[in-house]
Parts: sequence; C-alpha cells; structure tokens
Amino acid sequence: MKKILLLLIIIPLLSRGQNNNAPSSYDPHDIKITGYLQTQFQKVQSPGVTSFSGGDFSTNADHRFMIRRGRLKIDRVDKYTSVVFQLDATQDGVQLMDAFIQLRHPKYKSVNLTAGLFNRPFGYSIVYSSGYRDFPERPRVFQTIMPRERDIGAMVGFHPVNGLKFLNAEFAVVNGSGQSAKDYDSKADYIGNLFFKFDSLAAKKLYLAFGGSVYKGSVRNNTKTYYTATDLGYNAHTGDEFIGKNIDRSYYGANLQVQYDNDFGSTSLKTEYVTGNQPGVASSADIKGPYASRSFTSQPATDLYRRPFNGYYVWFTQVLGKTGLTALLAYDVYDPNTKASGQTIGALDNFTNDGDVKFNTLGYGLTYQVSQRLKLTVYNEQVKNEKTSLKNYLADIKDNVFTTRLQYRW
Repeated sequence: MKKILLLLIIIPLLSRGQNNNAPSSYDPHDIKITGYLQTQFQKVQSPGVTSFSGGDFSTNADHRFMIRRGRLKIDRVDKYTSVVFQLDATQDGVQLMDAFIQLRHPKYKSVNLTAGLFNRPFGYSIVYSSGYRDFPERPRVFQTIMPRERDIGAMVGFHPVNGLKFLNAEFAVVNGSGQSAKDYDSKADYIGNLFFKFDSLAAKKLYLAFGGSVYKGSVRNNTKTYYTATDLGYNAHTGDEFIGKNIDRSYYGANLQVQYDNDFGSTSLKTEYVTGNQPGVASSADIKGPYASRSFTSQPATDLYRRPFNGYYVWFTQVLGKTGLTALLAYDVYDPNTKASGQTIGALDNFTNDGDVKFNTLGYGLTYQVSQRLKLTVYNEQVKNEKTSLKNYLADIKDNVFTTRLQYRW
C-alpha cells in the first residue's frame, strides 16, 4: 500500500492527466465521471480580512468551515472528438467551470482544436488541476490577473505523439472577460504558450520542464480620464478622445519545474515569473485595495490605472520516504505597481492608492495521503504587505491564514 501511495505522489508532476484542458483520458470511451471534493477549516488572525486563500472572511468571522471546491467532471471521447463539461458546487451555489469540445483527426493526433470555456493556456499553475496541486491555492499574482483561470474562446494545440514529444505549443483567442462573462468590448485577447518537458533523464530519476507564455489584450476605458504610472506616482490623461480607448493589457511569463526521485523520496521545485502591464482601477469603498488591479469581468465604470506589475512564486515539496507525508514550502510575491513602493504610495497628490501595495506570502505545511483517494493537508500562510503612507497600510495587516483540508478524489 505504501508503494502505491508513493507512486501516486510522484507520478503527477508532468503528466498530461493533470492538465485541465483535457478529458480524463484520450482513449475512446463513453461518458466518464470524475471529480473531487475539498472540505476545509480555516483560522485567520483578524475578523473580516481580505484573503486569497479561499475568499474574504465575513465581517465578524475569524474562522470558518467551507466547501472549497466540489468538482464534477463529465467527458466523452470518440475517434474525432472529445467533450468536457465540469461543474463546481460549493456553499455559494453551482457554477460552470469547463465546457469545451476538442476536435482532432486520427492521422494528425498531434494537433487539436478546442472551442468553448477552458483554462487560459498561460504558464504552468493556471492549467494545472487544483485536484492534484499540493498547495491549497494558486499564487496571488495569478488569482489577480487571471481570476478563476478560465475564459471563452478557441485554441489550437500542438502536442507531438512522435519525434518531438517533449514539445507542447498552444495558441488561443479569447474574450478576455473571464470565465462566465460575456465579451464587453469586442476586442479579442491572444495567448501563446510553449512548454518543454523531459521526464526520463538521469536513469529516469530526473524530470525537467520549462516554458514561456505571452498574453496580449486590452481593456476599454469608459471615462474621459486614465492614468499611467511614473516614478513619482501617476500621470493623468484627460480628454474626450480617451472615452473608448483600449488600454494595453500584456503579460510575459516563464516557468520551470524540476523533480528528482531519490532513495529518501522525491524532491521537486516549481517556479514561475510573470511581468507586464495590467489595467486596473483605484481602490474605493466598493473595491478593496487587493482587488483594484484584478482583471475585469465587465466594463469598468471608473477611470483606468495602467500599472506595470510583476510577480512570482517558488514551490518546494519533499516526499518523506514511504510515510505518505509530503513537506510543503512556498513563497510568492505580487507587486501590482513596480514604479511605486513604500512611503511613496499614498503621498500627497500622486494618485497612488491601496491598489498599488505589494504583498508577499510564505507558506508551509504537510500533506498526508491517507488512501489512494483521500488526502489531508495542513498549511499555514504568513502574508506580509509593504508599509506605506496609506492609512490602511501603515503597518502589516493581520491576515495570516491557517488551513486544514480534506480532499477526496474519484
């Protein structure tokens, strides 16, 4: 049994089975139902804090039980087509997660066409399934620029079955407005992704993968004014000609995954970096600071702020022998405005606001593979924000989060 559990932990790193933009298997089959359920308990330092660990806490709550994810995936594969339909059921209701059709020809299995609602093919963590990920949540930077990961559009994929098996290439055209939103500006966004994987190195003990991604899009400005970041704050641009102007939204990313299987267990390191320009808004009573730079699902009603940003994460995991335990260590950073920092943010008349504050998170914990289907995760996150001149960020907010999660996957 322990050998089986160890195998379950080691294999998933580079397997296509953990790619959300695929059926459960490409072997022809009638309706197949898979999924997973995540139930968890969380404790936060202060009631009502903004959190990227499963959503904000209620005003008077500093702990909670919740259904984090309840996924039900239905797929079918025949000679020429695949269809995938996935729902997410939680205490907040039922939401559509995936709904896409894939076309391919038996003579050209390396190429497929996907149409519908699917994960944006950008980088590593966006497409990697939450049901297999060791860490409870995706990094803050990706939750901000690509919330809920999906979009509606069409995608061409190139995955060689012979020769260049190490290569994966994808190109997608999407609405740009997110998972379940209608396109609000008639401007398509474009995504390109290259990924290379080598899973049989060093006597089949070393697994290596890396890639790069580009996202090119825009956000429509609906007012007479928009702002661009400078070293001194923001410059305001005002005029009737700026109503309907499309503000650049562009991301550039690189990622790396390394895993080495050894006598003690398995050691893996995964990291990803992304930078670019992100149109956002100013924080307000309705929009909390960390969400001011989040991508939009509907037409922004207020002035746009074009922010140069960057972010990255490092995930380290160590399988602890044949115990079924895996040690987790993570660090991620999101800086929504790389031109402003510290006491500059909130300085008089420079237009900076709560949406420009940098955050970093240190996470650590353990997972225990109780059985083939059941996994327990215990994880703590220490969240730090930079100190600024803003009244809400004069010191570090008390928003550390402790999570205990049970997951059952079938």
